[in-house]
Amino acid sequence: MDQKSLVLVKPDGVRKHLIGEIIARFERRGLKICALKMLVMSKDQAKYHYAEHVDKPFFPELEAFITGGPLVAMVVEGPNAIKAIRTMMGVTDPIESTPGSIRGDFALDKGENVIHGSDSPEAAEREIKNFFTPEEIY
Repeated sequence: MDQKSLVLVKPDGVRKHLIGEIIARFERRGLKICALKMLVMSKDQAKYHYAEHVDKPFFPELEAFITGGPLVAMVVEGPNAIKAIRTMMGVTDPIESTPGSIRGDFALDKGENVIHGSDSPEAAEREIKNFFTPEEIY
């Protein structure tokens, strides 16, 4: 069954010129890019995206990072896409991520770990709506 996931190349990934590399990895794996845009996340979008973290002490730093520069948002689709993408990304802490994973290859810091992918179908649906209208998804 095909699933859709939101994927963000976070501002640190954009600064490191990893957009093409990350897209290529997904496409080589057989996943489809259904929507794609570059933007600076607004504070409102950040609060919605990270709703579960808004009251945590680290949120101001997270918000400053994620809204501090351009990022690339995309909708990625394919069979078991959410699990496939999360496996390809590696775990949240890049130091614990396997070499060959996106975070394992391109990040060193848990706070700046290059990429985000939805962790469930429910999260994907909510997160995609934060960045794309239905008409922008092909």
